[in-house]
Amino acid sequence: MAIRKIKIENYKIFDNFVLELNTGLNILVGDNEVGKSTILEAIHLALTGMINGKNLNSELTQYLFNNTSVRKYIDSIKTNSPLPPPQIKIELFFEECDEITPLMGGINSDRDNSALGLICIIALEPTPEYEELVKSGNIKTLPLEYYDAKWFTFADKQISTKTIPIKSALVDSSLARYQNGSDIYISRIVRQSLEPADVVKIAQAHRNMLRVFVDDPSVDEINKKISSKAKITDREITLSVELLSKNAWESSLVTCVDTIPFHHIGKGEQCIIKTRLALADKKAKDASVILMEEPENHLTHTRLNHLLDTIADECEGRQVIMSTHSSFVANKLGLENIILLNNGGKKSRLTDLSNDTPNFFKKLPGYDTLRLVLAKKTILVEGPSDELVVQKAYMAAHSGKLPISDGIDVISVGTSFLRFLEIASRLDKCVAIVTDNDGKIDSLKIKYCQYLGDKAKENILISFDNNDRTPTENPIADYNYNTLENLMLISNGLSAMNNILGTSFISENDLRSFMKANKTECALAAFEYVGGIKFPDYITEAINHVCK
Repeated sequence: MAIRKIKIENYKIFDNFVLELNTGLNILVGDNEVGKSTILEAIHLALTGMINGKNLNSELTQYLFNNTSVRKYIDSIKTNSPLPPPQIKIELFFEECDEITPLMGGINSDRDNSALGLICIIALEPTPEYEELVKSGNIKTLPLEYYDAKWFTFADKQISTKTIPIKSALVDSSLARYQNGSDIYISRIVRQSLEPADVVKIAQAHRNMLRVFVDDPSVDEINKKISSKAKITDREITLSVELLSKNAWESSLVTCVDTIPFHHIGKGEQCIIKTRLALADKKAKDASVILMEEPENHLTHTRLNHLLDTIADECEGRQVIMSTHSSFVANKLGLENIILLNNGGKKSRLTDLSNDTPNFFKKLPGYDTLRLVLAKKTILVEGPSDELVVQKAYMAAHSGKLPISDGIDVISVGTSFLRFLEIASRLDKCVAIVTDNDGKIDSLKIKYCQYLGDKAKENILISFDNNDRTPTENPIADYNYNTLENLMLISNGLSAMNNILGTSFISENDLRSFMKANKTECALAAFEYVGGIKFPDYITEAINHVCK
């Protein structure tokens, strides 16, 4: 059982949002505040009636409603034509499945009589009291006391969340809500893993512990002292332990790892334990939809790699909807599963990637693929020395501003230009490639034939020097004249290049050899140089392309 589509109306940042989902893995990526967490929250709310770990009825607040719709409604109350009160509507469309045929019907926004699904509606129930409130014009916030949440099938039958055949489990390892030193999230998970008989035994042991405290002779002696000195009332004043509800042990006992209280162990270990426990608890085992919030929190690549393997094993055969900011996570779990969210509810997908590209990044997940996916515009370079020179060239043309200040990311991708270009093509990203021709211009044109000549794309530029700079007489043996270092020397000359690098070479060949042996150091010197520098035309061309 899986969700094939979700429609969200008037929930938080979404006024009218639609998202198609894969039946297997879905990786939500995007900038902050584009709604990744909101999507996970809306799905879980529609399937369980829960938000922030509590029932919606106790967590209903005006801030769940789209702010624009709330403002329009409140402003309209002061006019002669008040708008209907805003409502939240979350529609879930399910894949065909015999177990959920009672959910079939045409009461959905698609008007599809064969659709399977449900609708969660949080709406105001008009009453005479509400009508009087509207007439008074004294509404400055949503009158939530008149709101109620209801669930309906597409067959227009009202149901409760307990009868929904598709279950979800929300795993958010970043949650850290403490009460009396105990992590509520992990305490809830531990409790869910216990059988009823286990809960009874713990509750009894907890009560016995409280009795031992009260009956301790030293406590009795202290209470007599307090009572004799307390003159504020005629009643007896004593120290005791509060006998709370039958589940009081949940908030007063502390979960320990190797005898260390959970909240005192490392954040990374907390995230791993929370995620594994959440996936292993009974509710998650029964859930067909797993919702995960940024599993990479506080983890090194090694630990994250182990956790992702666990997630892949535990979630096999179930639908997973996950948010992440980590290229490592996206690469390991498959770039073809990415859903890129942009402001305004726009979506993009990495569909139709060649089979070996996702596999390449799964095997080599250290590449910063999400930097390309999330950047407005990108300049791709081969290594750190190229990156420094390109950034310096951009700063020289833009009053000292770094390209990232203008939303332009400069990324070192090694020799994997074609892999990144495939991603850029699918997402219609503006990208410039800055590469050496290495004296093999014809080979370079063959390599990038899909992006040159008649097949050139407006948003993609392959930028390289179109000349073979190898001298016809007495070239240095085993020296490549068609690299950035030599082109910087050609652009600036020996004297200027010595000034830039802080060197004093007499011959160009000696300087060439020095620059070849110290590529990164020379690029760093150029980056930090405060005077004027001339840059090769192909670098300037790349910068102009992304600045259009």
